[in-house]
Amino acid sequence: MSRRTIYCPHSCTIFAILFLILIIIVSLLFVGVVGLAFRRVGFNSQLTALILVATFVGSYINIPLFRLKALIPIVREEYISFFGIVFRVPQLDLEEFTTIVAINVGGALIPTATSLYLLFKLPLVLPYAMIGIFIVAAITHLVAKPVKGLGIVTPAFIPPLTAAFVAYLLPSGAPAVIAYTSGVLGTLIGADLTNLHAIPRLGARIASIGGAGTFDGVFLSGIIAALLV
Repeated sequence: MSRRTIYCPHSCTIFAILFLILIIIVSLLFVGVVGLAFRRVGFNSQLTALILVATFVGSYINIPLFRLKALIPIVREEYISFFGIVFRVPQLDLEEFTTIVAINVGGALIPTATSLYLLFKLPLVLPYAMIGIFIVAAITHLVAKPVKGLGIVTPAFIPPLTAAFVAYLLPSGAPAVIAYTSGVLGTLIGADLTNLHAIPRLGARIASIGGAGTFDGVFLSGIIAALLV
């Protein structure tokens, strides 16, 4: 099994929109308009921009973890001729289908590592972060939909907006950290991890944690967190 799978997880339109947002936010970071929140935990504008760019570029890289096998019902048609009359008879067969479960570098590994670093630097916000992660995960799980042939799909703006709302409500003193960690970890838990049991039934060749269906929410969580000054 190949240890790395590279493919584009977005349509051309989504790719263009996310790339435009990335260019705008990176430009703002470099001129110092935003990024103050990340400086509180030791992130300068350049490092914040690097994390966002690495998250975006890393969305193309998926590291296979394991395989899941399931029996998928396949409807086939057979034709039977009887006294010159052809009858169409549907037959239901079960076919073994293998799904590769992978983890996305930009949508899971980099954001998770960044979240853990932020919580390590500010341990006092951990209780608030846990509350935020739980709320975002619960709401994300409610709106996440298993889609046949694709995987788990989540509305792009619901997780980051929920994370931002929770971050402002919780008296943590570090809203950007709460927004980022709860948005990232809450999305991954609520969308992907809690729906792993549904993956074998979806008929997708590859299902990536933090990949196509959830990457937008994770990426936008980083953008919104950087704007929470």
